[in-house]
Amino acid sequence: MVFSKGNSIKQSLQAMEKTCGAWLVTGSNAVAEAMALAGFDWLLIDCEHAPNDFQTLLSQAQAIKAANCVCLARVPENNKTAIKRVLDIGVNGIVIPSISNKKEAIDAVAACKYPPLGCRGVASTITRAVSYGLDAGKYVKTANEDIAVILLIETIEAVDSIDSILTVEGIDAIFIGSADLSAEMGHIGDKDNEEVQFAISKVEKAAKNANIALGRTASSWKEAKSYYDKGYCFVSLGADAVILSRTASELVQNFRREIRGIKNGME
Repeated sequence: MVFSKGNSIKQSLQAMEKTCGAWLVTGSNAVAEAMALAGFDWLLIDCEHAPNDFQTLLSQAQAIKAANCVCLARVPENNKTAIKRVLDIGVNGIVIPSISNKKEAIDAVAACKYPPLGCRGVASTITRAVSYGLDAGKYVKTANEDIAVILLIETIEAVDSIDSILTVEGIDAIFIGSADLSAEMGHIGDKDNEEVQFAISKVEKAAKNANIALGRTASSWKEAKSYYDKGYCFVSLGADAVILSRTASELVQNFRREIRGIKNGME
């Protein structure tokens, strides 16, 4: 059953326990399985920027569960139909992008919840989430409690509205999208800009005051460690394609340097 043992990531977020995860962007169920077997606490299938569709999401979710890892997904937009379809595939949590104000946060949470807490449609027999009808009774009664709802904060409006956003019931974590935020602030590719860092610190302070878990992506272990030290507990250590390309590149560069004697790409 999909939620037979509850949702460990939601429990960890509520307890402010530090977790590690990674993004999945290749669309490959074999890669998803390998990443899950590596021991991550959670894996997030990206359906916003990556070439994932509902079918690749399904196959990866199956592989991740088989490897006893928590499966999350990022939807392409704050849209109740898209959210419903992803949840019906049976993920343990959902990341919703571009939440900029309290109204959007309310709509996002509502789309993840069955009535009376929300507006999610009920499919009690035909989806993977309910084990194709074998677990419908339990799932529909516990899904509102089990599914982790994580909102992406990545706009100037969101930063300015962060205190009101965090008053919305049902938010389990917020994830800072520093790439989009820095771009909107006129500092594309420069998340370390002083103005961007000030905006991020405002979100961090608000989350701490509201006792809401914080998440962010890291480009290196050093960066990830700095986030953990600041109190983040939902940190992505990389993405499958990036980990693959960087590891492969390092191996090739070692070969060229130490075996062929090539330096800086030149004979």
